Amino acid sequence: MNELMTGTGPIGGPFLLTDQNGRRAGPARWRGKVVLMYFGYTFCPDACPTDLSNISAAIEDLGPDGIKVQPVFVTLDPLRDTPEMLGGYMKSFNPRFVALGGTEEEVRRVALSYKVYYEKVRPPGSGYYLIDHTSFTYVLNTAGKYVGYFPPGTSGKRISEQVRALLPAASP
Repeated sequence: MNELMTGTGPIGGPFLLTDQNGRRAGPARWRGKVVLMYFGYTFCPDACPTDLSNISAAIEDLGPDGIKVQPVFVTLDPLRDTPEMLGGYMKSFNPRFVALGGTEEEVRRVALSYKVYYEKVRPPGSGYYLIDHTSFTYVLNTAGKYVGYFPPGTSGKRISEQVRALLPAASP
């Protein structure tokens, strides 16, 4: 059973990255909504598509309350994941997703503030790279503060059940 996990120590904080429309955005932009934030990359062959689908399913499962949730994707591969690519990729999951990127240093600072592990790896004999990374769905409350995370593979149904408890103070 996957529950909303909480951690100790400072996690998260204010930041600004560039969204798929070229605007700067961060947690302050979504105050009043519960944020489901995921760090990954568009070339990810397995974990990212699965977890992004689960986030989308959770929003659908919330019905009208889904508008009180802001899904956010932060790329760990800003060199390949252009704003245009991110926009198209996220629409395939849910058009409400905000996709964020920036310079490698900007992304690294945000990832480290959320304690995200990631590293480029090249399969032997290949000309491309993959990115090994943690696959948590981070949850920010309506004040933009980190409150916990869902482990990889948590179902949309389970996410929606747990997030629903955070929604009463949210406004559309």
